[in-house]
Amino acid sequence: MATLQSLRPSFRPSIPPPIFHTFPPTLFNYSPKLIGSKPVTVTLRHSIISPRVSNSQYSPQIADILGDVSIFTAAGQPVRFNDLWDQNQGVAVVALLRHFGCPCCWELASALKESKAMFDSAGVKLIAVGIGTPNKARILAERLPFPMDSLYADPDRKAYNVLDLYYGFGRTFFNPASSKVFSRFDALQKAVKNYTIEATPDNRSGVLQQGGMFVFRGKELLYARKDEGTGDHAPLDDVFDVCCKAPVA
Repeated sequence: MATLQSLRPSFRPSIPPPIFHTFPPTLFNYSPKLIGSKPVTVTLRHSIISPRVSNSQYSPQIADILGDVSIFTAAGQPVRFNDLWDQNQGVAVVALLRHFGCPCCWELASALKESKAMFDSAGVKLIAVGIGTPNKARILAERLPFPMDSLYADPDRKAYNVLDLYYGFGRTFFNPASSKVFSRFDALQKAVKNYTIEATPDNRSGVLQQGGMFVFRGKELLYARKDEGTGDHAPLDDVFDVCCKAPVA
């Protein structure tokens, strides 16, 4: 398992922490051979670290609270969360990316796109939310590409605040959970083939926000996982397993 402590000393000082969200071209100059003694390849769906997944930290009314939050479609139309899926028995995966200019979020968005047909076949609504204005969302949608009808913009981080997702300099740059991104170098490099830093929010405070993954059945929260650090994404196999166990109307 690659950790920040196991990276070779010659490699450590050459990687400035901001590569995770503001200076992606730097990332592409590194070889996965420098991580440990040999290349490590792990797909996005398998987590190296298994953080605690718990719904108990949220109020039973969290869906109602989140439902009143207004965000935007990638086309720029305002929409409330409670209009995004059937609030009775509909099952929805709500993936909160960090921001549209985060390379790790392009990787996650790529994995979600590849899994969308699987979720669709199970009757599960896929909802991806990112920080930034709708025009920033469209950059990701067009260049990745990603289906615009599943992509939403939350420029003021309203949903992130309601869900109490992690925020701050330490979480963004120095959390040990962020080290797992180095094991997914190939997937990351493929996802950012058409990346542009122009997708980064104009309000730079948004780059310090972490994301999370949630599954709802109607208003019932089935799964809740906060990203501990940058690139610490939920295993999609786990997410799909939860969806499959939930009856779909």
